[in-house]
Amino acid sequence: MPAMTTTASTPTEADDGKDKTLPGTIGFLGTGNMAEALIKGMLTAGLVKPEQIWGSDPRQSRCQQLKQQYGINMTTHNIDVVRRASIIMLSVKPQVLLGVMDEVAAYLKPKSLCVSVAAGVPLQVLESHLPKGTRVVRVMPNTPALVGAGATAIAAGSTATEDDLKLTQQIFGAVGFTVVLEEDQLDAVTGLSGSGPAYMFLVIEALSDAGVKVGLSRYNALALAAHTVLGSAKLLLETGQHPGHLKDMVTSPGGTAIAGLHTLEAGGLRTTLINAVEAATRRSRELGELAIANAEKRRLASQDK
Repeated sequence: MPAMTTTASTPTEADDGKDKTLPGTIGFLGTGNMAEALIKGMLTAGLVKPEQIWGSDPRQSRCQQLKQQYGINMTTHNIDVVRRASIIMLSVKPQVLLGVMDEVAAYLKPKSLCVSVAAGVPLQVLESHLPKGTRVVRVMPNTPALVGAGATAIAAGSTATEDDLKLTQQIFGAVGFTVVLEEDQLDAVTGLSGSGPAYMFLVIEALSDAGVKVGLSRYNALALAAHTVLGSAKLLLETGQHPGHLKDMVTSPGGTAIAGLHTLEAGGLRTTLINAVEAATRRSRELGELAIANAEKRRLASQDK
């Protein structure tokens, strides 16, 4: 099995002389944590210059903070952003996304690309609230993007092009690993990598509690647990070895690791994690169906006015 690679790998020396700057202006409708992670990642990677970024946020204090910290353009008005940007990042909360799209639809530049990070909102809903023919890409990132170690799945809308997908991969590659999938796989992505950090935080917390129970300080137990998870993932990705093989490397006959593994198997850890991913996937599907139903109710209500 070959070593796994990501789109966030370090550029080669041959790439260093190339101009990596993306063309046009990128606009963020909503500048919460994920938007800030992307802004920071793109600037650090040299994909954009500060003046190429416009962001909107209803809080004047947030606008001022991001303007001072990153040198980007900020406004409290969404329409100001879409009038200037050729790439629109829909990075508001899912519950307000439809209203925001309805607000800005008439002001989008021709041939704009809209990229949505709103969890659970299907492409069908996104495209129905934007001008016909608008190129739309839906992404499912996760919170480790905040430290440049994200895992993001990307799905193309009906009119999105191959170049749109490559551009989206460049943007999200600045904050971690990316993969292009069909939209019907995004619920599974949500159940695995989207929700997965929560599972891993629980594992780290449990390992830390165990360390305290057997005599370690809380600080040392937590640090050891977190670095063990980090190092294990890094070892798997860089060697490309199957996790079962790497597990066997740690387990010696009659040793400590096999005793611990026996307890984990008896407790159903493997089955519990599989069930967790399945449950989160089902819930993601339900939220998508709810988003479609809500969009239809909104459409019917607007017709009655």
